[in-house]
Amino acid sequence: MDPYHYRFHSLWPLPAPPAAVYAVLERAEDYPRWWPQVRSATRLAEHTGLIVIRSALPLALTSTLRQTRRDPAAGVLEATLSGDLQGWARWTVTAGGPGTLARYDQEVCVGRPLLRRLAVPGRPLFRLNHRLMMRAGRRGLLRRLRAV
Repeated sequence: MDPYHYRFHSLWPLPAPPAAVYAVLERAEDYPRWWPQVRSATRLAEHTGLIVIRSALPLALTSTLRQTRRDPAAGVLEATLSGDLQGWARWTVTAGGPGTLARYDQEVCVGRPLLRRLAVPGRPLFRLNHRLMMRAGRRGLLRRLRAV
């Protein structure tokens, strides 16, 4: 197994219609307004942006995102990442129960030299850091959906 490679998967049940959830998720430049760990999200071009994230660990990660798929009918948003994290991330939004199920999948390799040096001993902390970030993201999205 490649020690620099990570796969993440999160499921967020949300009490809102799929179209409302998709509408919030497709506006990545607004993530810092509702997701505390997304410190900044800057549009660089029509389908490209720069994102800075920082969760519980005292380490900010910067990546360039390039949209590779935007399909409202299928509920899919997908982007490639380059920079501190290299790989891809995907949201899939579907009807689920009385609301919506937002599924987040990400497959990345760490690119920053410090992260590569800490890859093996730090792996449990990096995975916990991601879980904490996703938990806070879901809470923030719930608040955002109630506000719109």
